[in-house]
Amino acid sequence: MDFPIQPTVGGVPINLHLIFETLAFFVGFRYFLYLRKRVEDSINSQNRVWILIGAAFGAFFFSRIVGNFEDPISLFSEPHPIWFYFANKTIVGGLLGGLLFVEITKKILGVERSSGDLFTYPLILAIVIGRIGCFTAGVAEPTYGLETSLPWGINLGDGIYRHPLPLYEICFLLFLWFGLVRLEKKYKLREGVRFEFFMIAYLVYRFSVGFLKPGFRFDFGLTTIQIVCFLGLLYYSRTLIALLISRSTLFERHHA
Repeated sequence: MDFPIQPTVGGVPINLHLIFETLAFFVGFRYFLYLRKRVEDSINSQNRVWILIGAAFGAFFFSRIVGNFEDPISLFSEPHPIWFYFANKTIVGGLLGGLLFVEITKKILGVERSSGDLFTYPLILAIVIGRIGCFTAGVAEPTYGLETSLPWGINLGDGIYRHPLPLYEICFLLFLWFGLVRLEKKYKLREGVRFEFFMIAYLVYRFSVGFLKPGFRFDFGLTTIQIVCFLGLLYYSRTLIALLISRSTLFERHHA
């Protein structure tokens, strides 16, 4: 298999990464609408629309802000900063930026109910689809890993066998999805806990896998994304403490 995987139609190369990225947004949103029809949403339709707008706005800008600071040296030496800004983005920044603006939107609207649970599984599905696109791009997309001698290392187009980080993430997210479904069959989760568990698990994963990724690191050994993940985990520190000390505040076993 040669990377990037770029089939042609009528002699025209097809950008699979762009196709899967677009498909991720479309399928994820359709899945969200499907789930919303099947469950009783505690937030009315008008407020839900504003929350979606807030999430999209925050995700768009913060995904690019964090993505740009992944490589601050290139950022500050770039002769075309506007193009650089829009060309770089990261899921971690999108998730935390979306979260920030959702909370701001809810404060403005006076919404006190949690709004994240309905987003959880559509987000997982969307990220999985998007990561398939990242994998097809090989080293043309900066989601590849360091060189490895492990048997599952893959030559992603530069002649070096690397950790296939997009495949790692796909496997992790599918396992997380399965785990959350199993947890909810056994326990009744407090409102908002499903989304909190997803965010905590994903931030821990991205912090950990950051050590397998090449690129700029600060003098203390961490990447920009790892620092942002750490800040995100601080935000969820109350939930983390509850998991360790008093799980009954987060979920309770279903009664037979």
